[in-house]
Amino acid sequence: MRAVIQRVSSASVTVDGRIVGQIDGGFLVLLGICVDDRDEDLVYLAGKIAGLRVFEDENGLMNLSLADAGGQVLVVSQFTLFGDCRKGRRPSFIAAARPEAALPLYEAFLAELRGQGLTVATGQFQAHMDVALVNDGPVTLLLDSRKLF
Repeated sequence: MRAVIQRVSSASVTVDGRIVGQIDGGFLVLLGICVDDRDEDLVYLAGKIAGLRVFEDENGLMNLSLADAGGQVLVVSQFTLFGDCRKGRRPSFIAAARPEAALPLYEAFLAELRGQGLTVATGQFQAHMDVALVNDGPVTLLLDSRKLF
């Protein structure tokens, strides 16, 4: 499971001209699910995201977590995070989970974040989405449940 996490002052997702998810501040999470992801991957990633201390404290240091800062999460499913561009000009998406396998893991990931007391908004799974954001910092981080440093 992969995630691109952006600290934002606002973010929204629009589908067919209608806003389906919106937050005032916190994290925009672009989430990719791999063919061999399991519950352990989503638990790890959700815990990591909830605990990341990248919000500024009273001294201007990145010392606060999402909950400490009163932030929210907007999660957007993005299978293209598993696009392999090493050969040719067209990415291969063979490592991305098929929608019927990805959807239950996506929903379980959302439940895991909510279970940690976070307010979670979403995009629309398998839809063409317009994602708007104001990146705060900018702060952008990459997480991969299989690349544990």
